[in-house]
Amino acid sequence: MSFLINRRRLMQAGSSVLMLGTLNSVTSRAWASSNELRVSVGGGEWGKANIEAYVKPFQAETGIKVNPITDDSTIAQLELMVTTKNVTLDVINLGAPSVAIAGPRGQLEQIDYSIYKKDELDGIVDFAKEPFAVGSLMYANVMVYNTEKFPAGKPRPKSWAEFWDVNRFPGVRVLPTGQRGVEGPWEESLLADGVPMNAIYPMDIDRIFKSLDKIKPHIRKWWTVGSEIQQIMHDKTADLVNAFDGRASQLINQGAPLEINRNQAKLRWDYWAIPKGSPNAANAQKFIEFATRADRQAVFAQLLNYGPTNRNAFKLIPEKVARNLASHPDYMAISLPWNAKWYGEVGAGGLTNAEQLRQRWNEWVLL
Repeated sequence: MSFLINRRRLMQAGSSVLMLGTLNSVTSRAWASSNELRVSVGGGEWGKANIEAYVKPFQAETGIKVNPITDDSTIAQLELMVTTKNVTLDVINLGAPSVAIAGPRGQLEQIDYSIYKKDELDGIVDFAKEPFAVGSLMYANVMVYNTEKFPAGKPRPKSWAEFWDVNRFPGVRVLPTGQRGVEGPWEESLLADGVPMNAIYPMDIDRIFKSLDKIKPHIRKWWTVGSEIQQIMHDKTADLVNAFDGRASQLINQGAPLEINRNQAKLRWDYWAIPKGSPNAANAQKFIEFATRADRQAVFAQLLNYGPTNRNAFKLIPEKVARNLASHPDYMAISLPWNAKWYGEVGAGGLTNAEQLRQRWNEWVLL
């Protein structure tokens, strides 16, 4: 996963007022209905790829003017826009946990799937077709090992159970922090403890932390953001890590002695969505339909190493590129799709599962 996507995750905890203020200096009125769209495309290389793959060709095909907003969209920003009826974005890009929250709250427009061609709609993976959002890209948490420590022809860990096996596979290990609740080595801990992939959800939180107890003494660092794990891999300060596949692929393409193990990868994805009350919702529907076509996602995937949600895109992507993408059919077969809805479910004490994990983590990590 790239630094762009991860930065967006982190920013979701920021101030909604500040985020909304970055979008438009004139926020005293909603974005006027017109033959134009304001689309949150994100910043950096991610934003540039969205503009090249989607914005420019959409304008050329439809004649609809698109104003790309290079700030990241967040659930806090969405909530403020909708509750104040000051909707200044027509299309936003949100992570799965945000969609799981915002959709039921009535903060998103329902997706009009009737405008999609059948072959395009059939090509989109089922879990990326939500009532209020459509999957925009896929990435994964994967195991990455340093090939100087684990060279070809020598034993290498092939599962999370083997990652936990410090005797058979000695080396410096790094895992992601669980301090945000929705992101942590939760699924990996259960897989390491022998839970089959098809039985991970609903997750047993007590079992998660019992498994983490076993690996905790051997973890050099609990990383927090994508740039941190990328630096760790770049500097060779760890031999085995759990990292975003986009980060690792970027370093591998630059010649770093790393290799990705795709077995038991945790597959994750982002969505395109429309804020409730968008005055340009009809054109926003057209943009999202366009951005989920196979040919457009194939272009995007060749600009950035993020997998398409439309499986037909792989017919148009060179195999060398396709092998770097989390949603490659071969990888999908051995990956665990992340269940964002489970994290939002309310459990004991009126807390969501994500809140329970965060609370438990903050106590556990200090022990």
